[in-house]
Amino acid sequence: MKEKVRIFLPEHEVNDRIAEIAKKISEDFAGKEVHLICILKGSVFFMCELAKRITVPVTMDFMSVSSYGNDTKSSGVVKIVKDLDEPLEGKDVLVVEDIIDSGRTLSYLIEILKQRNPASLRLCTLLDKPDRRVKQVDVDYTCFNIPDEFVVGYGLDYAQKYRNLPFVGIVEFVEE
Repeated sequence: MKEKVRIFLPEHEVNDRIAEIAKKISEDFAGKEVHLICILKGSVFFMCELAKRITVPVTMDFMSVSSYGNDTKSSGVVKIVKDLDEPLEGKDVLVVEDIIDSGRTLSYLIEILKQRNPASLRLCTLLDKPDRRVKQVDVDYTCFNIPDEFVVGYGLDYAQKYRNLPFVGIVEFVEE
C-alpha cells in the first residue's frame, strides 16, 4: 500500500483560524503571562504559529507523550518520553496539542499536570476528532473539529512523514 495526501484544510484557512484563536487566548489571559506547553512532536508547528500571534507575555516548555508508535490509531498505552524542564506551580498554563483523538493521552496528561499545582490549566488544540473520543477531555480552544479521518501536515505525521506540509491533509491508502 502506498499513501497519497489530499488537501483537507488549506494553509490560509489554518493560519486564519490560528489568528482567531490567538486573539481569544490573548483576551482571556489579559494582564497575565501564559505558559505554553507544547506536546511534541506534532504540536511544534502549531505552537510556534500560535505563540507568534498571542499578544500577552508567553513562556514555553516542551513535553513528549506517545500513544501511537507508527500506527494510524492510538494504542491506548501512554508513555512520557520527555518531561517538562520547569515547574508549573503558580503558572497560568496552556497545553498546546496538535490533535485530540480518543482523549486517552490528554486525559492522562492533564491529570499529571494538575498535580503540579498550576494557577490555571487550559487546553488548546489545532484539530479535534470528537467522534473518536473514548475519554472525556475538556478543550478550551479548538481551531477545527474534524471527521474521523487520518490527517497529516502542519506538524501531524504518518510514520514521521508529512509533518512539514503547510496544510492539513487526509491520508488515503492506494494500491501500488
